[in-house]
Amino acid sequence: MDRKIQIRLAVIILTVIIAVWYLVPSVKMFSMSPEEQEALKDEDPVTFTKILEHSLKLGLDLQGGMHLVLELDTEGMEFTEEEATDAISRALEIIRNRVDQFGVSEPLLQLVGDERIIVELPGVKDAERAKALVRSTAFLEFKIVEQGPRLGQFITRIDSVMTAASEEETGEEFVPVDSADLEEDDFFAPAEEISDNEERPFSGLLRSYGSNIIVLKEDMVLINRLLDREEIQRIIPRSYKFHWGDEVSSPDGLEYRELFLLRDKAEMTGEVIADAQATIGGGYDPNVANMPIVRLEMTRSGARLFEKVTGAHIEERLAIVLDGVVKTAPVIRNKIPGGSAVIEGIPAIDEARDIAIVLRAGALPAPLKIIEERTVGPSLGRDSIEKGKKAGVIGLVIIIIFMIFYYRFAGLLATVAVTLNIVFVLAVLAGLRATLTVPGIAGLILTIGMAVDANVLIYERIREELETGKTVRASIDTGYQRAFKTILDANVTTIITAVVLLQFGTGPVKGFAVTLTIGIIASMFTAVYVTRTIFHIYTGRKRLARLSI
Repeated sequence: MDRKIQIRLAVIILTVIIAVWYLVPSVKMFSMSPEEQEALKDEDPVTFTKILEHSLKLGLDLQGGMHLVLELDTEGMEFTEEEATDAISRALEIIRNRVDQFGVSEPLLQLVGDERIIVELPGVKDAERAKALVRSTAFLEFKIVEQGPRLGQFITRIDSVMTAASEEETGEEFVPVDSADLEEDDFFAPAEEISDNEERPFSGLLRSYGSNIIVLKEDMVLINRLLDREEIQRIIPRSYKFHWGDEVSSPDGLEYRELFLLRDKAEMTGEVIADAQATIGGGYDPNVANMPIVRLEMTRSGARLFEKVTGAHIEERLAIVLDGVVKTAPVIRNKIPGGSAVIEGIPAIDEARDIAIVLRAGALPAPLKIIEERTVGPSLGRDSIEKGKKAGVIGLVIIIIFMIFYYRFAGLLATVAVTLNIVFVLAVLAGLRATLTVPGIAGLILTIGMAVDANVLIYERIREELETGKTVRASIDTGYQRAFKTILDANVTTIITAVVLLQFGTGPVKGFAVTLTIGIIASMFTAVYVTRTIFHIYTGRKRLARLSI
């Protein structure tokens, strides 16, 4: 074996080794059942993450997931055409940052027209969590909580107004008080005591839980209706507003939400946040120790403002409000320098991560509404994979039978080339972390046909040369030389078409184009370089009088 053939053989072996190395994580991942994958994720998350990162990525149509069409909800907002265009572009970037940090492999995000955003999230199992992450406005505020005697006086006054309203409905005189005519101190002035035998239409729905006021889940609708009543709205000072806390379950199984009365003016907003990280709390505080929390780090100016706010409101509660919901409301024990804060009371670490993600990515310029939603189940993806595998195997078997029957030994070489072609395509997809979709499988099957077509051209040329009386070695060399130009022309034109599809296509079209491009390049290598090297090794051992072709 001369040195040139040794080098060619070394290149082939090295290429095969690299391809197999890139495919090992994919083989490990897809050989495990969903239950085994979940078990590995729980037992050894580091190993699972490494395998997942380096395995072949499957598209939405193969592994299931979500397809969303979103639109900015600008109702009540006055946007010029230029501002609306800028808002949708900013929303796209913010959503992309959130999705990237969420950890979805190969998501698709694109702007459609001037108003809508398409989001495809392959492999997402918790649809509600994904939608909440994408749609969350992420408007963060720090507000002071009104509590103690003044809050009690306020609740008593609501009871009084509601009782008076009820009496008015029965015919007794009632004159509502407009809050515009009240000073803040007048509003919180002690109200008359209500005797035990009088109804308590508002406070009767409230419960005490430690020092907090809570409302059972089944009573929330009624509380909201009471607070929306005109006579109540008239007496609420403009400087105060009710907010709900997150839903919580008590040890006895009751589901409730805390009700807060907050000063409407925010002391600070999310603009001061420099970083947010989800973690597990430590220490001895039962609200923090071993519980999911989000640590907030503020900008330099934010840290100065936070120190000023905490210094001015010692022994008061500071509510951290995200999208109108109070996430936590710790008591300020002393002035806090350094610009660090903690969001606690989060039930699950996934929710803590989502909160950190949306805070880092920033707030949306306007709320988003879902125009279209489609969920592709994993079972449908598995069906697609099975059908694709079946089509590929059937096509490959038919080609192998035909090639071996028609070209004998040379047909066997073509089978080796086609098999290597598939291995190389999948290895390149895994190495580039590209996504395999159903159209991608179609592209892979098409490249099998093109790889065989190249071998057919070469073998027919070799037959023609053998018929002229040339030796086997000379016929092989001439056949490859003359067929190469035709193969190159055909493959180059196909690659040009694939590049155009890749540049201007979207979604499934791109998946087809990527696989087709890689497949064509791989087929050139296997059909021309690999098979010719094997022919040279085969014919170099002994002088052949005839070739099985």
